[in-house]
Amino acid sequence: MHLWQNLRGTVRLFFVLEKLVLWRHCHFDDCEAHGPGEQHRDQSTAQMILVGDGLHNFLDGLLIGAAFLTDFELGVVTTIAVVAHEIPQEIGDVAVLLAAGYSKSKVMFLNVLVSFTTVVGGIIAWGWLAEAEALRPYVIAVAASSFLYVAVADLIPGLHRKVGGFASLMQVIFIGLGVVVIYFSHSSMHG
Repeated sequence: MHLWQNLRGTVRLFFVLEKLVLWRHCHFDDCEAHGPGEQHRDQSTAQMILVGDGLHNFLDGLLIGAAFLTDFELGVVTTIAVVAHEIPQEIGDVAVLLAAGYSKSKVMFLNVLVSFTTVVGGIIAWGWLAEAEALRPYVIAVAASSFLYVAVADLIPGLHRKVGGFASLMQVIFIGLGVVVIYFSHSSMHG
């Protein structure tokens, strides 16, 4: 398998998917594409958050399942990485849903419901990829490229918008810390 070719291809796929999601047509005069309709924007954003997060969590479950089937240590490291990126994302999702007018109890219910798709993805991966061993590298390549795409398309540009000395120092420290964690994770798995 040519992992690099799979990563390049799936990164392009994520770019096209994001363009298709962002390029949508609205039938209302008061929407994100055509005007400053705050309530409509909040509602459509909340709906997109729920659908997108459900799909995202499902794919996280597939990734975790594929990682555990490949190697136990890889599964543990993958689970830790997924949990680490999910915590701030879920906090942001809660804020968006509250701003859209959902009650706290509805936000919590919807968040738990959408998070359950991770379990569904993990169960499907465990059952499906246990038999389809040849597909595991492709599932992992798609998952890895999604992480890379989010980093390149969203996180790095966001980091460049904060140019102050302290913010830049903290960014370098946390990126370095991430590299150290990856190094020791890799060393413990292969050393």
